[in-house]
Amino acid sequence: MGTEEIAKELNAANWFSQLVYDQWVPVPVSGARPSARYKHAAAVADDEKLYVAGGSRTGRYLPDVQAFDFRGLVWSSLKLKSKVDAGKVEENGAPEVLPATSDHSMVKWGNKLLLLGGHSKANSDSMIVRFIDPETHACGVIETSGEAPVSRGGHSVTLVGSRLIIFGGEDRNRKLLNNVYALDLETMTWDVVATKQTPPAPRFEHTAAINGDRYLLIFGGCSHSIFFNDLHVLDLQTMEWSQPEVQGDLVTPRAGHSGVTIGENWYIVGGGDNKNGCPETLVLNMSKLSWSALASVRERDPLASEVTTFAFLKVYSVILAIYFIDRTFALEATHYSIQGLSVCSVFINGERYLVAFGGYNGKYYNEVFVMRIKPTDASRQLLLVTEKSLAAASVTAAYALAKSEKFEFPNLNLNSNGTGKNSTEQDLLKEEKNVLELSLTEVRAENSRLTEKIDEVNGTHAELSKELHSVQGQLVAERSRCFKLEAQIAELQKMLESLQSIETEVQLLRRRQKSTLEQEIERNGFWWSLALGIAG
Repeated sequence: MGTEEIAKELNAANWFSQLVYDQWVPVPVSGARPSARYKHAAAVADDEKLYVAGGSRTGRYLPDVQAFDFRGLVWSSLKLKSKVDAGKVEENGAPEVLPATSDHSMVKWGNKLLLLGGHSKANSDSMIVRFIDPETHACGVIETSGEAPVSRGGHSVTLVGSRLIIFGGEDRNRKLLNNVYALDLETMTWDVVATKQTPPAPRFEHTAAINGDRYLLIFGGCSHSIFFNDLHVLDLQTMEWSQPEVQGDLVTPRAGHSGVTIGENWYIVGGGDNKNGCPETLVLNMSKLSWSALASVRERDPLASEVTTFAFLKVYSVILAIYFIDRTFALEATHYSIQGLSVCSVFINGERYLVAFGGYNGKYYNEVFVMRIKPTDASRQLLLVTEKSLAAASVTAAYALAKSEKFEFPNLNLNSNGTGKNSTEQDLLKEEKNVLELSLTEVRAENSRLTEKIDEVNGTHAELSKELHSVQGQLVAERSRCFKLEAQIAELQKMLESLQSIETEVQLLRRRQKSTLEQEIERNGFWWSLALGIAG
């Protein structure tokens, strides 16, 4: 069932208590809504309001800041008061309060919202840190020191204690990055984080999370030709990268998704690749490193992304694209459109909710969706039973079986004359014996059932291993094909340049031939006239 068909008419007074668990539901909104968008930044302040800043729509960057009140279910626009350098003005002469920005990040720190990086028309060599005060509506640039990262968008920003960890992204020259920087929020000082071991491949439009204030997790994202579904972990104490083995459901490659952590669970929503959107809401148990699917929507649902590729399908298309990019206009710095929705969490009346806004799925959206998380089981995960868990359950059942078989049921030789135990004690012993025998039967049956499941999981594991090897082979082939296409593009561009020089030479040759022909006509005309005069 799609989210648009679920609970369209909720009572605004107590809408949160009417929601079922683990289902995305559109929130009834009063009054005007902000412009539909994607690649914006969002954060929740004081569990009362959702703040949305900037974003993109039809290739145009947005400069506004909107606030959604969870109590009144109404949107409002923040009228920001500029605290930026007075010399910085827009073309119309008005002070620049907040530049139109896309692909940036926003985090809450103290009583302020911090905005970092992103793509905008304003050129900057290094990453700029801006602030918004939700109470006073003041907005400005925060001065930082140290070695700041280059300007970028599509990066991840993760709050760890009093530090912000920045990873990856794409700079304004479309160079993909995989470096790590840290910003100390108490001193506002940048530091380059030197890491060990193999880092993730350069990427953007990924997600990041922190577990136990020590481990930075990076999931998914994309390069200019490859979408990822890998999980990388950076130990912030040893500064070593690792790529651990994960369990649970098979996770498809994606970029443009969004994530939020609640306890040990990391919720991932949306995203997609050049072929399919991702309709499922994923949950990663960060302690067990196990994936599971929490909920799913239809492929054309607003929460399931549609990724449109502008990949060139034929050689002449490549030539034309190169020609126009070089000579006529600059395309937006991406080869595909990604959903770019935002996901946050909010605590209302003692319960935790996920909140999603915006995104792109064939059109731009400005709806607010919520999911009620079950209090007693924050994930209520639809986990696949793993081989390890089944093995552990089997050991427990076997232990119970062995323990039950040690019970000895004495043969009580009771007669009608009352020799031995009295009748009450006999009944109690018989009842206990029956209970124990029933328990023994149940344990044996459970052991048999778990053994069958282990065999089934082993078979499934073998099939998935085969499928994984097949997908890995296809990925290698696709990478090889991408490299070949890039080489062909370079060759075609050289050919295009050589064709232009050949055309110039042809024109020069034509002019020379024309000049020679004219001279020949003039020479032949003189002798022809002379011959006619003699004949006459």
